Amino acid sequence: MLAFHLVEIGTLQAGQADALIVAVAAALWLVGLGFKVAAVPFHMWTPDVYDGAPTSAVAFMAVGAKAAGFAVLLRLLLIGFPMAANTWAPIVGVVAALTMIWGNVAAIAQTNIKRMLAYSSIAHAGYLMVAVAAGSSVDGAAGAVSAALFYLLAYGITTIGAWAVVLALERSDGTGTSLDDYAGLARRRPWMALAMSVFMLSLIGVPPTLGFLGKFFVFGSAISAGLVGLAVIGVLTSLVSAYYYLRVVVYMYMRAGEPEPRAEVWLTAAIAATAAATFFLGLLPQPLLDLAVRAGLSAPIH
Repeated sequence: MLAFHLVEIGTLQAGQADALIVAVAAALWLVGLGFKVAAVPFHMWTPDVYDGAPTSAVAFMAVGAKAAGFAVLLRLLLIGFPMAANTWAPIVGVVAALTMIWGNVAAIAQTNIKRMLAYSSIAHAGYLMVAVAAGSSVDGAAGAVSAALFYLLAYGITTIGAWAVVLALERSDGTGTSLDDYAGLARRRPWMALAMSVFMLSLIGVPPTLGFLGKFFVFGSAISAGLVGLAVIGVLTSLVSAYYYLRVVVYMYMRAGEPEPRAEVWLTAAIAATAAATFFLGLLPQPLLDLAVRAGLSAPIH
């Protein structure tokens, strides 16, 4: 039986493997997993799939599939192809920049909440790609992995909560996903509007939410690796994202709308739990940060 040992693959590259073949293999892995995590230019499927698929399935794809994709991508590039870092790191950096820029700019034009969150998902793939690029630095690899893991956790909690709100407001015929359907939500269901506001602020990266800490650690790992340009692009595109995220808050609090049926109890509990976690874990992140740091230090990278 053939075994796929990443550590041995990475060791063999030290003078025993053809550099061109290693670079091509790393590029092919990057293309395949770039499609999985919806990074530019492999993102084309995301808006249509998010818009057309059942919202519960989309929530799983937005969190579970992305987390799994980045877990594999980090292990493959940092453990299996460390000797080819000079080849794949610049490519990952360009992909990260393009993904952050396009995801945030395209989201501005969306009036459907599902398509907006789809482009938001693309943008967050770009932020995570920043951590992958930072992992090419020998000294900063462990910190970059820890930052990526913490970001995945923060993004996962926040995104599950946001999609739970979308699911609560979506009607059985598929309507209820327009921004206009969120108008006046604060008057009709203030707790849900508050929860959605917390999720939007976290996705922007506003303190003291989990999203702020996630971006802080990712951009910090980029600066430590000398990728100051990527960190600057990340900060600037986060400012761009404030427009379309805060637009949801404006609709909920500053516009009148029509009433809708109440959400199921389990959905209400999910929204409340994720909103509380997004806010309070942002205030007390140390246990999660310790777990991320231990995981990063234990990874056999470089």
